[in-house]
Amino acid sequence: MKKITFGTPEKIVPSNYCKGLDYKETDIKYDVNNFKFKETTRGCLLEFPLEFGEEVFGFGLQLKGFNHKNHKLQLRVNSDPVANTGDSHAPVPFFVTNKGYGMYFDTARYIEVCCGYGKNKSREPVENNTIIATAEDLYKKCGLKETTTMSVEIPVAKGIDVYIFEGKNILDIVSQYNIFSGGGCDVPEWGLGVLYRAYARNTGSQVMELAKYFRENDIPVDIIGLEPGWQSSTYSCSYVWDKERYPNHDEVIKYLKDNGFHINLWEHAFISAASPIYKQMHDYSGDYEVWQGLIPDFGTEEARDIFAKHHKETLVDKGIDGFKLDECDNSDFVHDWSFPNCTEFPSGMDGEQYHQLFGTLYMQTMLKALENTPTLSEVRSAGALCASYPFVLYSDLYDHKDFIRGVVNSGFSGILWTPELRDAKNKKDLMRRLQTTVFSVQCLINAWYCPQVPWKEFDCEDEVKELLKIRKSLVPMLKKAFDEYKTTGKPPVRALVADYTDDKETYFIDDEYIFCDDLIVAPLTAEMDERRVYLPEGEWVDYWTKEKVNSGWFTVNTQKIPVFEKR
Repeated sequence: MKKITFGTPEKIVPSNYCKGLDYKETDIKYDVNNFKFKETTRGCLLEFPLEFGEEVFGFGLQLKGFNHKNHKLQLRVNSDPVANTGDSHAPVPFFVTNKGYGMYFDTARYIEVCCGYGKNKSREPVENNTIIATAEDLYKKCGLKETTTMSVEIPVAKGIDVYIFEGKNILDIVSQYNIFSGGGCDVPEWGLGVLYRAYARNTGSQVMELAKYFRENDIPVDIIGLEPGWQSSTYSCSYVWDKERYPNHDEVIKYLKDNGFHINLWEHAFISAASPIYKQMHDYSGDYEVWQGLIPDFGTEEARDIFAKHHKETLVDKGIDGFKLDECDNSDFVHDWSFPNCTEFPSGMDGEQYHQLFGTLYMQTMLKALENTPTLSEVRSAGALCASYPFVLYSDLYDHKDFIRGVVNSGFSGILWTPELRDAKNKKDLMRRLQTTVFSVQCLINAWYCPQVPWKEFDCEDEVKELLKIRKSLVPMLKKAFDEYKTTGKPPVRALVADYTDDKETYFIDDEYIFCDDLIVAPLTAEMDERRVYLPEGEWVDYWTKEKVNSGWFTVNTQKIPVFEKR
């Protein structure tokens, strides 16, 4: 690992907010003379070569793309990415390649990355007039089979710190980045069980009835999440129990805890005037509002202390051990809420920087409230250097293929992702989605808009129960993988190319993933009756039948989720 400084970097950067940063400089093989740096009227620009055959992965939770070679990405927080443009709930300015290195750019700006473009040069005339009838084949024909240039443009800034990591494969490089970030997160075993988020309009009595249903029917739910209805004000938030829906909230908490449930509460950070901390937080907030609420500046110690103290005294000390941190992922681009980039904050951040750091600082604040209480919670946005935070990303989007791609991509960037189950078009859709959820870092059923449990409509409680019990059987394996994540930085779920970096077949596989070292999972969606599966070189068996399976490509047709175990 080595840090290289170009120009004069900004003072507000992710590393300054990473308490567990572990930088240990070593010699590297990468030739730093490859870099070309210059200041521009737009900020600053860094350029360096990409070899022909050099593939690029990472840049955070990318739901629309996988191998980024020859693509342009703008890494900005956006709750609703619609194309492979770099927009993400969790953009991370870190990438890895199949050539033994990765780079982290320490910035809180919306950087633009062009992953392998041709630079202006004098070329010999060569005619090339082959007739091609499809756009896909046309662009393949035009692809450059030569060394190209990767450009990283950082807006506003006049300098950048770049950290270079090297290793024997992508997994080794990513693990080093995660250790640099403070190591993987420490999670309790119960957090890896089943989390069921209840209908938002439920009353306290209805939540207790739901909990009773789970226990009486042997449905293995470990955590019950309460959605916006628990609060007296939500858009913006009061962080106070609603007296009409939850006049008996102490009784609800006691009942759930007595019956072996953990409790997770939904919220967002925009503070209503109805909140008891509104006046205290006023001077530690941005100069714009969201939903007529304050935008707390978690870049200040005062804001973190006030917010955390209220949550600890009124919620955590009463038995709450998890939170769902919503709406910190910026919806300016597709909806009519969030805050503009010109917003000014007491910490000195502008709106662009705060968008990029909001989720990270929010998680830090809530960990302060939780103090030493173990948790595995949820967050809508994360970013650079977040491996040590026990929070899982989720989305209001719902494309199953994109959700699977998110599982595959998250392991490149020190973040966690759940392909949550909500509703379904039919029984097959529900079962396929739940299968993927069972084989992910967090098994989340998010029924916030479902008045009844989602499987009731399709009369498949027994099948759901069977899948959730499979999840329970996976928990020891997951816990072991998370313990290793903490000490070695090795992500518990990751792309095939991470471990099999020299295998060219893995360079475009965005719908299979390694689960806890020894399993390869190849989910099916409701639109598929069969699929092609690739197993790298090695000895494999079918996880369900224990029959030997040859490595390479083959077709599977099954009602179960295809899972293969390494021997």
